[in-house]
Amino acid sequence: MVNPSEPELSLKEQCQLLGINRSSYYYQAKELKEEETVLLRLLDEQYLKTPFYGSRKMTAYLREKGYQVNRKRVIKLMHKLGLQTIYQKKKTSVSNPENRVYPYLLRNLEINRANQVWCTDITYLPIGKGYYYLVAIMDWYSRRILSWRISNTMDVKFCCNALEEALKKYGKPEIFNSDQGSQFTSKDFTQILLEAQVKISMDGRGRCFDNIFIERLWRSLKYELIYIYEFEDGQHLNQEVKKWINWYNHERLHQALDYKTPHFVYQQNLGTPPTI
Repeated sequence: MVNPSEPELSLKEQCQLLGINRSSYYYQAKELKEEETVLLRLLDEQYLKTPFYGSRKMTAYLREKGYQVNRKRVIKLMHKLGLQTIYQKKKTSVSNPENRVYPYLLRNLEINRANQVWCTDITYLPIGKGYYYLVAIMDWYSRRILSWRISNTMDVKFCCNALEEALKKYGKPEIFNSDQGSQFTSKDFTQILLEAQVKISMDGRGRCFDNIFIERLWRSLKYELIYIYEFEDGQHLNQEVKKWINWYNHERLHQALDYKTPHFVYQQNLGTPPTI
């Protein structure tokens, strides 16, 4: 827990040790109307089951649940969640002309070593009557979570903080892959990668399965933690997410990794003795 009166450590140092942005310490989760909270959670849960559902099917789904919503409202809610269907679709918004979109570099690429490709994504975390956002940086080969941040806004700063931490702790990848979200196409974010001489790769619009491993991470996190427990506030959420990610990295066995943990595979592949 953060203690503002702690004489030995500053508030900034305490937040860094806990993996908390100072903004997350000061701010409370954005409070929503009760019905909107329910709708967001229903959409988020259904998307994990059927990521190919567009706004029309999501509207029909909510109506079947007894909520009289129109498609326009569902589109706004899906936008707030950052949800995209997996098929190619018509362009419905104008991207920032100052933000460059980079080509997708992973097609037909054999990914066979740690730090060859890193990927990232942002997901929505419902907390009581409010919500937060979580960004994570993952090593594609080992599935290890290298860094993460939680924020109560979609501002690019918390994404940049997570990226800078991963680069500082783990070196750099050859390729960094993301979707075309405004945070990842922003100059603030891409400049960090360019200065580190990392190749930038971005998924095709509407193709969330290009980043499938981190999508699976969100599914596991939500079903195994977020949808099970109630959280008192942002600090409590940070603590529990930190525990879960530590367990995921160091204890959870993955069938795709020959029943080894992401941490073991990452360290073994780098030629470093796996330690906890």
